[in-house]
Amino acid sequence: MTTQSEKARQFQSYHASGDAFIIPNPWDIGSARLLALAGFKALATSSAGYAFSRGLPDNSIGREQMMVHLAEIAAATDLPVSADLENGFGDAPEEAAETIRQAAAVGVVGGSIEDATGRADEPIYPFDAAVERVRAAVEAARALPFPFTLTARAENYLNGRPDLDDTIRRLQAFQEAGADVLYAPGLKSREDIAAVVAALDRPVNVLMGLQGVLLGFDELRALGVRRVSVGGSLARAALGAFLRAAHEMRDHGTFTFTSEAASGNELNQMFTDAERMWGKPHGG
Repeated sequence: MTTQSEKARQFQSYHASGDAFIIPNPWDIGSARLLALAGFKALATSSAGYAFSRGLPDNSIGREQMMVHLAEIAAATDLPVSADLENGFGDAPEEAAETIRQAAAVGVVGGSIEDATGRADEPIYPFDAAVERVRAAVEAARALPFPFTLTARAENYLNGRPDLDDTIRRLQAFQEAGADVLYAPGLKSREDIAAVVAALDRPVNVLMGLQGVLLGFDELRALGVRRVSVGGSLARAALGAFLRAAHEMRDHGTFTFTSEAASGNELNQMFTDAERMWGKPHGG
């Protein structure tokens, strides 16, 4: 198995290469192994995807349970894993720092801290507080014995505040605080994405998989985007197929959904191959 330090250096090199890459988001051990077998070179967890797999809405998983999940994903393959760490599971800068330390301790080599509070009355942290939280996370990351890739997220667009100027201001401040990657999930237009990329001098991650956003990887790469993730969309795609199958059985008593289902033999072979490569998975 590749060591955590080796994975960390690999992940760092992907961002420094000058080219873009897709980092898909598994939600459990099986989806992580299938994505690794498909040839992707790094993975990112999805708080939404994992919550759905537990029968919960997004942002309902506590830090202790999330660390169990991260440990499972990090151990599932030899790929570097970056963690969706939400807002660091607490308001105080030290909570964000502690979350980085705990995430590193369970095997991930990168992670994101966002400026969303999780509260409807005040969905985004005030500017100064948001910057202090990123700065604390960066300091915790730099104290680790390997290069932890810290992503800072500006969440305006996912919280009904499509303010490009404020989003760029926050990302620039997060960059100044030391974040390695900048990320504003919810950007939809070429113009907004290009403006964010032009305003920063560090790698920018862009979220695809939102409804109504049809930009392809080559278009994003041409805009200067360095990393593309898909958040909970893979989990939602799988659950969408599941719900369509359930509704077909309930409403029509038919089973045509099986024509598009993955082959049991194929999955058995793929997971057998995965076990040979990475061992028997723990947890799940």
